[in-house]
Amino acid sequence: MDYKDMKYQVMRSCDRGLCARGCGRQDKQLNSYDWLADIPGNTDTTDLVEVQFKNTRKGYYHNVNNLDLKKGDIVAVEANPGHDIGVVTLTGRLVELQLKKVHIKSPDDIRRIYRHAKPIDMEKYREAKAREHSTMIESRQIAKGLGLDMKIGDVEYQGDGNKAIFYYIADERVDFRQLIKDLAAAFHVRIEMKQIGARQEAGRIGGTGPCGRELCCATWMKNFSSVGTNSARFQDISLNPQKLAGMCAKLKCCLNYEIDNYVEAGRRFPARNIVLQTQDADYFFFKADILAGLATYSTDKNVAANLETITAQRAREIVEMNRNGEKPISLNDDEGQNVSKPTTDLLAGADVSRFDKAKKKKNKQRNPRRNDYDNRRREASGERKPRG
Repeated sequence: MDYKDMKYQVMRSCDRGLCARGCGRQDKQLNSYDWLADIPGNTDTTDLVEVQFKNTRKGYYHNVNNLDLKKGDIVAVEANPGHDIGVVTLTGRLVELQLKKVHIKSPDDIRRIYRHAKPIDMEKYREAKAREHSTMIESRQIAKGLGLDMKIGDVEYQGDGNKAIFYYIADERVDFRQLIKDLAAAFHVRIEMKQIGARQEAGRIGGTGPCGRELCCATWMKNFSSVGTNSARFQDISLNPQKLAGMCAKLKCCLNYEIDNYVEAGRRFPARNIVLQTQDADYFFFKADILAGLATYSTDKNVAANLETITAQRAREIVEMNRNGEKPISLNDDEGQNVSKPTTDLLAGADVSRFDKAKKKKNKQRNPRRNDYDNRRREASGERKPRG
């Protein structure tokens, strides 16, 4: 892809009326839009720069050399030891707001940017990245040989190749002191171990969810919120572990997306343990369509019998009438109109016989030489000539 194609893709990713300079590479998981990119003097307010590395790792650095940095520039930054290679994702005033989210303990934790990445820096960077997969496979074998109950999910080399970060998953506390010694002897780099959860591992690896789209944790999610089974109960979702679990074997994060709407809509319904009393019979709660505002009641508490569907408002009216000692004739309105879901016949007006394929007679024209041969064979054997 040349420069013109890359510029077109960046412009296309921005909505109309937004500054193209604020848009970065959309393949970054934690990409953010710089709303102040086109304001004059935005970068003069602070020398802080946000730099992103592999997957979700970000860092904040001082631009002490007053480099002309823009979103998407590849830079060499200070590391311990050596230097690292990252991509600039944010500059200007918004970086100061981002610092409040990461809770940096000391100003000394903010290191500095050395320079724009040189060709020799990029060559070392590519060599280090090419070793990550083989290092991960070998490190798993070393951990298995030591009998450690852990899984190394990813390996990230520093830009200069002098340091490697091993991301691992473990349910319990792991003593990996001997593992660090063995890894340092095997790969001859400085070792750093970081523990992550199953959700973080899915976000780093990526994949496609059951909805057919790329995982939210691998595209746009910046943090993880706790997900409980109550989110499924409020939405009347079956508590099937296979249906509720995502690629990380934990509850799907999307269970929290619409929970607020369901809780707000559920307040219109009376409590499910309340029995609606009519002159005909007593009705027990059976099911509800929360967003549509419809509730279905049954005359039997355990099975579906004589089901009646009414609105949530009608159910509350009946509850209020029962409290006042009154019983309506039926669950329906006084006019006797039963409120139910509109049903549509998908095959109305359709010809079902269109699926039947008419059998076509195949008229095979036989070879006349073949016919003469058959006739002579029958005459010699005394066989009769077939009719037709």
